[in-house]
Parts: sequence; structure tokens; C-alpha cells
Amino acid sequence: MAVGVVALLLCGAAASHADETLRVGSKRFTESYILAEVLAQTAAPQLPTPPAVRQGLGNTAIVYEALRSGGIDLYAEYTGTIALEILKSPAPLTLEALRDALLPLGLGVAIPLGFNDGYALAVRGTDADARGLRTLSDLARHPELRLGLSNEFLGRADGWRPLAQAYGLAQSPIGLDHGLAYGAIAARQIDVIDIYTTDAKIDKLGLRVLADDRGHFPRYDAVVLYRLDVPTRFPQAWAALRQLEGRIDERAMIAMNARAELDGVAFGTIAREFLHRTGVGAGASPAPTVPPRPVASTTAANPDQRPPASTDASARGFVAKLFGPDLPRLARQHLLLVIVSVGVATLIAVPLAILVFPHLRVRALVLGATGLLQTVPSLALLAVLISLLGAIGTLPALMALTLYSLLPIMRNTVAGLAGVPDGLRQAGTALGMTHAQSLRLVQLPLALPTLMAGVRTATAIAIGTATIAAFIGAGGFGERIVTGLALNDSQLLLAGALPAAALALLSEALFEGIDSLWRRRR
Repeated sequence: MAVGVVALLLCGAAASHADETLRVGSKRFTESYILAEVLAQTAAPQLPTPPAVRQGLGNTAIVYEALRSGGIDLYAEYTGTIALEILKSPAPLTLEALRDALLPLGLGVAIPLGFNDGYALAVRGTDADARGLRTLSDLARHPELRLGLSNEFLGRADGWRPLAQAYGLAQSPIGLDHGLAYGAIAARQIDVIDIYTTDAKIDKLGLRVLADDRGHFPRYDAVVLYRLDVPTRFPQAWAALRQLEGRIDERAMIAMNARAELDGVAFGTIAREFLHRTGVGAGASPAPTVPPRPVASTTAANPDQRPPASTDASARGFVAKLFGPDLPRLARQHLLLVIVSVGVATLIAVPLAILVFPHLRVRALVLGATGLLQTVPSLALLAVLISLLGAIGTLPALMALTLYSLLPIMRNTVAGLAGVPDGLRQAGTALGMTHAQSLRLVQLPLALPTLMAGVRTATAIAIGTATIAAFIGAGGFGERIVTGLALNDSQLLLAGALPAAALALLSEALFEGIDSLWRRRR
């Protein structure tokens, strides 16, 4: 019931602004971050309220579900991914065929941006020369090579399995985050990685892209995937977005990716400089003398910041990243997720534990069910909740954290009640206490230290798990971790992990103080 109340309140708050705010999403890699900013900044001057940018939502499945459910209105996608991964087509489709297939889903595809960002496999240039590696067919002759492929590529319909079948590849790849793969191949920990053909680090690290000599991979032309009501809800903004058609070629996209990954320039800055240089959007503005509207981002305080870094990384050290101006915002978001989720879980778990405690079979069933929730991977649970709730952001994150917090609180409440000596229960009955009075005056006070230990454990779990919330736009310290993974920026990763660890230590100190105070009072 408590979760339902929280859900209703949050849904109401979100719905009040949904129709008037354009929501732009992105996946969790550099190019998608940049394109989201390009789309948002192009549309911003033509909107009544600043667009909301939901950066780094995750892989294709999560971002597409956010679009389908109305959590976002549009994002930059690729034709090959739409055909093979979203529509499950056995073959690539033309743009017109994509439109026809998406129409029953309430979605549309438009605005080809002008570049193809295909999948490919790459090896170190020195290995390519030494082993004679030029094509994917050459790779089949070297089963000893170690492959580190992104988890999404491993599971895609156009990914590793059909590629291995097409070329007879016998290697057994390991799953690796795309942002970490370049560091791993440079350190010679792996020999082959999957890359996007517009990645900026290919030339810098001296990698050699293996030719797809059998034409396995389709084209991945960048387009805008959108909800069909967007052009009617935001007609002027849509007209401005259409000016982007054909304006970004592969060289321009590689250069923008390099600005982010190699020079540490903010995503919003890169987008603004590109739009200024190309003049996109200027013709659609009815009042060019009016300053452009800001872009509201879930991963940055303003569009000039690289989510969630504060200024260009090249001009900052680790301390500046750690104590950047986004720290208070991220701390508030993280604390909100933890406090609300643990509070709601306590309101559910404690009464439920009291209710089932006298009934052994029911108690075992309920504890087993809550224990089963702990085995569900967090990203899978978030994807399911997004589908069920039709929303991304804070609501599904809070519900997931609440579900994960139930078990330790409920288990410790049951353990605390079971630890009350039978003699004290009987003494309460002998004094004429009712069951409710015995519970309130005898059993719960004695069980309270054990119960609080469960809340303490749930809080520690929630602080760590809340970092995953950044994958669906709920904010918190996970924003830095997500962006650090996308950019392979170890300092930014650490700048997100350390505040979360500090928050965990503070919570432990707080509970230790409460426990000490309770012991003194007793």
C-alpha cells in the first residue's frame, strides 16, 4: 500500500509536466550522449519549457522500453539496430519499411543524420601485421586470440552468435563494458574488441579494423526514433530538428567523439559548438535575438557540463572532479533514493513480519518470496518495472530499491521476535496483557535492536544498489560511474564511488550512535 501511495504521488508529479516537456533520451556511450545534447539544443529555442535530457539510460532494450512507455519522446538510434534488434527482422530494412513496421507501435523514424556508425571488430595494429589479420575471415584462423566483447553485442540478433556462425569463429569471448574495452586491449589483456566505426580511440590506440569481407553487418545509419505524437505536440521544435537531416557526416561524428573522449570536453559544449559551426536551427527561430533556452538534464546541472563532470576534464584534477558543483545535487538524489526506499520498506516489512510471525508456514513462504527478489539482477528488475509502470527515472528506481530492502528488515524482525524469551511472553499474559499490549510493551522493545540491525543492513545495500539508478535517469552518484564507464575515465568512476562509500560509512556511524544511545537508555 505504501509503495502504491509513493507511486501515485510520483506519477502525478511527473504527469503534470509530461505533455509540455520534450524528453530526449540516450544510451550509455559517448556518441549517444553527444547526439542527445545535439537534439535537445536544436529543439530548445522552439519549446515553451526547456527539454529534459535523460542521459545514459542503458542499452537498447531499456532506452526503447522508455520510449515505448512514454518515459522519453525521442532518441538517436541506428537503422540496423531498429530492424534487427527492436523489430526482430531477419534482414535489414529500408527507411520506408522501418516506418511501416513501427507505425502500429505508435513510433516513427525520421531525420537521417548523415553518417553510418556500424559494428566491427578491431585488433592491435602490431598483431594485425604480425599475424596477417586483414579481414574477419582471417580471424577464424587464429582461435588463440582472446576476445572481449560488449555484453550488448554478445546478446544482439546482429551480434556475436550470427557473426561467429557466418565466419566460423571458434573463440569464446568474455563480456566487457564497451567503455573499458579500449583500456583492456591497450594493456594487452585481450586481443580483439567490438567497436563502433565512429569511435575516436581507434586511431589513437593504433587499432586495425577487420574488414567485413562477407558483408555480415548491415548499415547503421543514425536516425531519430520518436513517438508519433511528437511532431503534433512540438511542431516548431520538430521543424528545427528536421534541419539536422544529413548535417552530421562520419568525420564530424568522429571529431565530436574525440573531443569528449580524448580532450575531455563537455557533451553540451561539443553539441553547442557543432550547432554554432553548422548554423543548424538558426533558420527556424522566430526570434533569433532571444537567448536560447537552457536544456534541463537529468545528468548535469546545465548543458555546458559533461554529465556529470563539472568542467572539461583536461583542466581539472581528480579533486576537482570529486568536489565538483554537481556533488550537492547528486548527494540529494542519492539520499532521496535511499531514505525513501528504506523508509517504505520498513513500513511494509515490519507489519508484515509481525503478521506472519505466529504462522510458521506462511512465514517461511513470505521470507522465501522476499529472498527470491534478491536473486533478480538489478538491471533486469529495472527493465521489468519500466515496462509495468510505463515510466523511467525515480519511480522504478525507488520501487526496485524498496523490493531489495524488504528481506533484511523482515528477516531481522522475525529473528528479533523469535529471540524474545517465552518466560517474558508468559509473564505479560499473566499480568493480563492482551496480545497487542504484549507485542507493543514487551516483544517489540526487546526485538528492536535486531530489527534495527536489519534496517541498518538494508540501508547499506540501498546505498550501493542506488548507483544503478543512474542507468534509468534517476540520478545519484551512479551518474559519475555511468559516465566514467562510457568515457573510460577512472578518475570519474572513483569520483562517483568514493562519495557512495562515504555515505555508507556515515550511515554506519549513525546507526552505531543510535545503537549506543539505545544501550545506555536500557
